[in-house]
Amino acid sequence: MKFPSAVKIVEVGPRDGLQNEKQPISVEAKVALINTLADAGLRNIEAGSFVNPKWVPQMAGSEEVFQNIARKAGVSYAALTPNMMGFERAMAAGATEVAIFAAASEAFSQKNINCSIAESIERFAPILQAAQAQNLPVRGYVSCIAGCPYEGEISASKVAEVSDILFQAGCYEVSLGDTIGTGTPAIIERVVDLTSKKIPMSQLALHAHDTYGQAIANIYRALQMGMSVFDSSIAGLGGCPYAKGASGNVATEDVVYLLSGLGIQHGIDLPKLLHAAQGICTVLGRETHSKAGRALAGTLCVDI
Repeated sequence: MKFPSAVKIVEVGPRDGLQNEKQPISVEAKVALINTLADAGLRNIEAGSFVNPKWVPQMAGSEEVFQNIARKAGVSYAALTPNMMGFERAMAAGATEVAIFAAASEAFSQKNINCSIAESIERFAPILQAAQAQNLPVRGYVSCIAGCPYEGEISASKVAEVSDILFQAGCYEVSLGDTIGTGTPAIIERVVDLTSKKIPMSQLALHAHDTYGQAIANIYRALQMGMSVFDSSIAGLGGCPYAKGASGNVATEDVVYLLSGLGIQHGIDLPKLLHAAQGICTVLGRETHSKAGRALAGTLCVDI
């Protein structure tokens, strides 16, 4: 069986991982998390979101976060930008990449951003144009690729359709998000198979949530199919404010452990990653959601 020789991990903990927290999180804590993640070897970090803090209060202070991180050469610090105002704020703060998002579910799109799928993509056209003028990479997210909290099962053909629209509009990479974690390897296979007929596999990513404990199995199936980009969140933090019951993203530590076991290059120092996880879990007052993190904390890194 042929796996990719190397995998890119996109760390979404500082944004997607923290946005669902009920407690406020200081700028200092966010900056410390991002710096420790970069020190662990992560080269693609979603560092914040320029949304209205009225809707996602945990993302308040993103300007200060971007201004205070200790930027490392070769690391991309991305920002989620829902509209042109958010894009302009992200540019002023020094984001090196922006992300836009659509859904494969009409109901989820209405609940999440109060517009249809078509309208949401139309809203992002000015961002794509402005980003292209500044030679800034834009990443696209597609939510609810396996299921929707309002519609139920989502067709793989709809996922492929929406993904292709984002790709044709100028997104260099499209991340397929199992927002509520209902996906199984068979579902992920269908989605990836259809979508990769429209978009090169090298420009697709999987964003897995672990609600039903299927995230690692889903990633393994995607690896078998040739996918080489995966989103994950330190300590398994995350969820979705608009998807009740959606537990955290797959833990970065668990993905790294899987890749190491398969002999796939990832460039991440696991002991340093565990240190980053302990730091943010201490701030949040909780244990890590990573199974590998719990098992390895006492064996790999004595100072955590």
